[in-house]
Amino acid sequence: MSLALVSDAAGTADRAARTASPLSVRGLTVSYGETPALFSVDVTVRSGAMTAIVGPNGAGKSTLLKAALGVVKPLAGSVAVFGQPLAKMRDAIAYVPQRASVDWDFPTRVIDVVLMGLYRELGLLGRVRAPHRARAMACLERVGMTDFATRQIGQLSGGQQQRVFLARALAQEADIYLLDEPFAGVDAATEKAIIAVLKDLRDAGRTVLAVHHDLTTVPTYFDEVILLNREVVAAGPVDTTFTEDALQTTYGGRLETARMQAQGTAG
Repeated sequence: MSLALVSDAAGTADRAARTASPLSVRGLTVSYGETPALFSVDVTVRSGAMTAIVGPNGAGKSTLLKAALGVVKPLAGSVAVFGQPLAKMRDAIAYVPQRASVDWDFPTRVIDVVLMGLYRELGLLGRVRAPHRARAMACLERVGMTDFATRQIGQLSGGQQQRVFLARALAQEADIYLLDEPFAGVDAATEKAIIAVLKDLRDAGRTVLAVHHDLTTVPTYFDEVILLNREVVAAGPVDTTFTEDALQTTYGGRLETARMQAQGTAG
């Protein structure tokens, strides 16, 4: 077989993989000023799976999510959602940001935060009707927060705030859920509640992609893993990809520190 035929076959297979994947990036390069954040990243997220993005601090994990959302403009590369340009498919994606990036002093009630997840239906001046409120309350029920619907978001604990933001994402009824460190700084009960909701989404055929820092829970929480350190070190099923050698390559001399930090957080 000629090299040209091999190349054509590989290109066809890649196009097929991108069309089937809820989210794929090719050649993604991002820089903040002169500081490189991501270099030539290729990722194909498996449909209907829970995938963790794992790597040391400064590896570009959050940047990968933001570039996938179009929040950060890459220097090079492309993002496709079910094989289509991101601009055509934004409604398919729901996003839960890092808690630390949110202004929790903004005066708004819990129910209103969740209703923000319906903004594409309501528009900027859309009237909130009874079916919308019922849907928002159902999302709060899924995360165990119905009793807090009329509370100010700033009055809640960190774990409760995270549940509310997950409820807002649920209200979008998206195909893909991107979460940036959803378990950071939350209590054990909240972590258990969040992982249960995410697994329910997966079991319903949705796709979950989350930045995750606790290496000890990757095998029990996730199906797939992307090991990232500005470049993709390895990606694939947790069983075959999340190996000691791959972690050493990803973290270098910082692997034990990452493990100790995770243990400290768990404790």
